[in-house]
Amino acid sequence: MTNRLNEIKNVTLMGPGPSTVPKEIYEAIAKPTLGHMDPRFIEIMDLIKTYLQKIFNTENKCTIPMSGTGSAGMETCFVNLIEKGDKVLVLINGVFGTRMEDVAKRLGADVDTLEFDWGTSVVVEDVKKKLDSNHYNMIAVVHAETSTGVLNPVEKIAELLKGKNSLLLVDAVTSLGGVEVNVDAWGIDAIYSGTQKCLSCPPGISPISFSDRALQKLKHRKTKVPNWYLDLSMIIQYWENSAGGSTRSYHHTAPINMLYATYQALRLILDEGLDNVYKRHLEMHKILAKELDALGLSFLVDEGCRLPQLNAMKLPEGIDEAKIRTKLLVEDGIEIGGGLGPLAGKVWRIGLMGHTAREENIKNLIVALKKYL
Repeated sequence: MTNRLNEIKNVTLMGPGPSTVPKEIYEAIAKPTLGHMDPRFIEIMDLIKTYLQKIFNTENKCTIPMSGTGSAGMETCFVNLIEKGDKVLVLINGVFGTRMEDVAKRLGADVDTLEFDWGTSVVVEDVKKKLDSNHYNMIAVVHAETSTGVLNPVEKIAELLKGKNSLLLVDAVTSLGGVEVNVDAWGIDAIYSGTQKCLSCPPGISPISFSDRALQKLKHRKTKVPNWYLDLSMIIQYWENSAGGSTRSYHHTAPINMLYATYQALRLILDEGLDNVYKRHLEMHKILAKELDALGLSFLVDEGCRLPQLNAMKLPEGIDEAKIRTKLLVEDGIEIGGGLGPLAGKVWRIGLMGHTAREENIKNLIVALKKYL
């Protein structure tokens, strides 16, 4: 019987995720598996929490990695903080805002939306007008919209909520580790991310952080959290007690080796330094932009709200974009992404996330594209 794993070769992952994984993380994930109550593993758990607090820029005690990809993080935030009838405002300018809307509606929330053209930023003044005439239990927004390459002004949106009894929920799946995310200074109440983007770790873990206000909302729910697996009121008892296996309350078996990988990914970022990481992403974006401009490709998103780590490029008329993406993958070992929703067939999404954000990767991509454009 053929072992299909033997046929897998290295691919330079320059799409919207996952990103290229460095060797140190592969080495970490291959370490011997420990039990989820082993004191040595619990030491790693505590370090992961500390590292996540640094990268999220928060002192929130409830800053932990959830078992599952970024979508599990999204559901964690909604199922723990929303009850039937709660009023929720979702700001939408891409695919992942629409997913927030879907999840909130499934929980029976009274969902209102404020929609903006795909490829444009959330307009803060429009949000202000909405908030001036309505009260919401929660406002939800995507920080880095992966489907379009837009960076939304979360800090300014958070300013609008100061003094209001509304929770701010933020999707940071593509922003964490690529651009600044400052949970405490901005006043974010709940936030989630994923390991497979700018953390350059395989998919499977979703870091989250809940403020004290969010935890109070959870504590005073009138109904049980409707999802057992993602119920933070139980999971916290595993992650937040003092070190030592005997003080922990088992909930579900932790994905041990994925947490090794997460630990190593966070260490690599902190060793490089957050400011240096952000600077590298921006510098690589500028190099890519210059090269793509020379090829006659232009950005979907205006420079003022453009993501350095996810570049959505408008395509020239008359090219078979899917065919070129296939050639890049099969012949050159480079993966880039196509458009989603109304942007399908109209844009390429080129990722410069985490370990992928290297000049040699950009050079290889440009050499390959010159063959096909």
